Amino acid sequence: MSGGEVQEVNTQSFDQVVSQSTVPVVVDFWAPWCGPCRMVGPVLEKLAVDHAGKVSVIKVNVDENQELAARYGIMSIPTVIMFDGGKLKTQLIGARSQKDYEAEFGLS
Repeated sequence: MSGGEVQEVNTQSFDQVVSQSTVPVVVDFWAPWCGPCRMVGPVLEKLAVDHAGKVSVIKVNVDENQELAARYGIMSIPTVIMFDGGKLKTQLIGARSQKDYEAEFGLS
């Protein structure tokens, strides 16, 4: 899954996807009704393409995966978290530009 595509995951597949990734995983915690989340989606899709092979991007719908959102203390969306080696490395709340995400995640 390092070819630049963004995959939607659920609570059941999340741990496997994050822990088995050979590259850092950027997780977009979002909901369809969230305006800022709809702005972040295309930004992260472009980030996935621009950094294919260096980072993987997945999406988690917080309405459908409330247990997973609670596990990471997601209180506001969009929340974007980078996991490296299966461990939470960086957590950002709110919509950002691609340059901001790249800088925060060490991709610039």
